[in-house]
Amino acid sequence: MADAKLDISFIGLGAMGFGMATNLVKRGYGVTGFDVWPPTLERFKAAGGSTATTPAEAVKDKDYCVCMVATAQQAQSVLIQGDNPAVPALPKGAALLLCSTVPCAYTQSLEKQLVELGRGDIRLIDAPVSGGALRAADGTLSIMAGGSDDAVERGRFLLQEMSDPKKLYIVKGGVGAGSNMKMCHQVLAANQILAASEGLGFAVHLGLEPQFASRRILKSDAWAWMFENRLPRMLDPEFKPVASALTIIVKDTSIITSEARRSGFPTPMTSTAEQVYFSGLARGYGPDDDSGLIRLYTEGTGKMGPVQGLASSDEAKLALVVALLKGIYLCSAAEAITFANKCNLDLDQALDLCINAAGGSTPLRIVGPEIIKLCRGEPLSAGDGEGLRGLARDLREAVEEAQRLKVPVFLGSQALNLTRLALRLDSEATDIPKATIARVWCL
Repeated sequence: MADAKLDISFIGLGAMGFGMATNLVKRGYGVTGFDVWPPTLERFKAAGGSTATTPAEAVKDKDYCVCMVATAQQAQSVLIQGDNPAVPALPKGAALLLCSTVPCAYTQSLEKQLVELGRGDIRLIDAPVSGGALRAADGTLSIMAGGSDDAVERGRFLLQEMSDPKKLYIVKGGVGAGSNMKMCHQVLAANQILAASEGLGFAVHLGLEPQFASRRILKSDAWAWMFENRLPRMLDPEFKPVASALTIIVKDTSIITSEARRSGFPTPMTSTAEQVYFSGLARGYGPDDDSGLIRLYTEGTGKMGPVQGLASSDEAKLALVVALLKGIYLCSAAEAITFANKCNLDLDQALDLCINAAGGSTPLRIVGPEIIKLCRGEPLSAGDGEGLRGLARDLREAVEEAQRLKVPVFLGSQALNLTRLALRLDSEATDIPKATIARVWCL
């Protein structure tokens, strides 16, 4: 089917959608794009695509449609409720790939709406993506696809054209399962984006040179994909180029915390991150790259009055930064995996996705399999290095040093509270595996 180079309609040519659509153009497909911003349509035409002035015009006579708008509200408008929407104009039996990051509840409601509108023939694939604009343009995204077997098979070639061969995940559970998988991945993304700023901001207050501290962090047990990815922009005086605006991750945290409230699941780490993101929005940082949140941590440098920390050597200071990040990454890993368990996702598949996508970190890779064992009621492996007590001790030292320096460590403080709560659940044990932190979310 891919060899036939069929005509594709593409709705939503924003930062991600433009790259995805032009990738298909480069692969030889005839792509007709629609976007509400006329200059974007001109850019797309210059890149070899065709353009349409309405969603209905874009999908006319196209058996495949990719929708990559920003929100569920925008999807509802371009597909069903807006002017000249796509759904009534789609050919019978067309495949509709919804690649936007939206709540599971919306994708499932869309499936029901299609039936109610007499368009149950449309093969809906819930297929959110991850990976950023560069990978979108290269066709190497991570994609989490859910839908009926018939729908997924119908759209598989198109999913393959847009994804890394090793990062196309067909998620069991039908429509909505893909969105739930993306949501759980974004628990890690949301926490680790902010953790990058928190960790480097803490290092600055400790008196460490940012480039030196960053190099050491990336070679430590506190490595994370998000830290490495955001680092060049955190070090840029203007936090440029803008690769991922703050408003994007705020949209994702809203999905996470809203769905968590709806299902009665606690998200203490992501909820904390969300509140910090709101503080960034209030300062006007919304359009800026999310790496610019380091300003929340460094803006008070030299303004705290007389402060004095205990750590004197660079090695001691680096150890505090690494301890802070490891505590944050452990707790965010536990929150993500236990939420995936709550959503009835395949935990092995979820972990594989998260490790190999933007949510990857060394703590997740090491402790993630043990957290899965705990979720399944299986015995944990013996031997866990420093164990939870050791991690909590080091994290406490980092948070206390931050307090001496009057440095905000929002996520680190929350992680310390969670580790202390987990230790209270096993107060008599001396050797407690780090994975037992997940019991806090299983209460």
